[in-house]
Amino acid sequence: MPRLRRVPREEMTDPVVRGFHDRLILPGGGTATGSPGDWWEVFALDPKIFRHCVKGFQVYREMTLDPVLRELGQTRAGWARQSQFVFSQHCKQLRALGVPEEKVRAVAHWTVSDLFTEPERAVLAYADALVLDGGRVPDELFDALRRRLPDEQILELTYAICLYEMHATMARALRLEFDDRPDPIVEVPAPEGYGSRDIADDLTVQRE
Repeated sequence: MPRLRRVPREEMTDPVVRGFHDRLILPGGGTATGSPGDWWEVFALDPKIFRHCVKGFQVYREMTLDPVLRELGQTRAGWARQSQFVFSQHCKQLRALGVPEEKVRAVAHWTVSDLFTEPERAVLAYADALVLDGGRVPDELFDALRRRLPDEQILELTYAICLYEMHATMARALRLEFDDRPDPIVEVPAPEGYGSRDIADDLTVQRE
């Protein structure tokens, strides 16, 4: 379950928080996309933060950036930050924009896929540079973006990718939605009877 308290509907006093909850949370709980919906109930703990977040979502209506490029960047950000929630939600949005299924699936391995156009490959590479390399973007990559997008749209793309890297990180840290799962990297115990011997003894080649 999420690491922070979920605010019940009856405790929501902010009209913006209530409005989004009533619009998105189904009568039996969860959302139309199949997610638990706990992002909205946890962020309801602080209406100031909630309002700031939804304003960030709504800026998309004013962007001139191609929404497919935006969603490719955000989907890849979810994959790269290892957020099952962000990745899953934006795969759905790519489909809603008419992106074919095989192309949606190829976001995970875009570097060896021939399904993407050159502008799309530049966007996916930029997402990797922002998320995996912490914003270290080679000049050659940035030049590839500038040959295909005006400066204003590069700024919009940067904001969109980084916004969803933040949401991916927060979802994992707070265990929200599809990121409510144990850390997969844990020690696998040795078989019973292994004891505490030094594994190096088993690996060292004994020379006579």
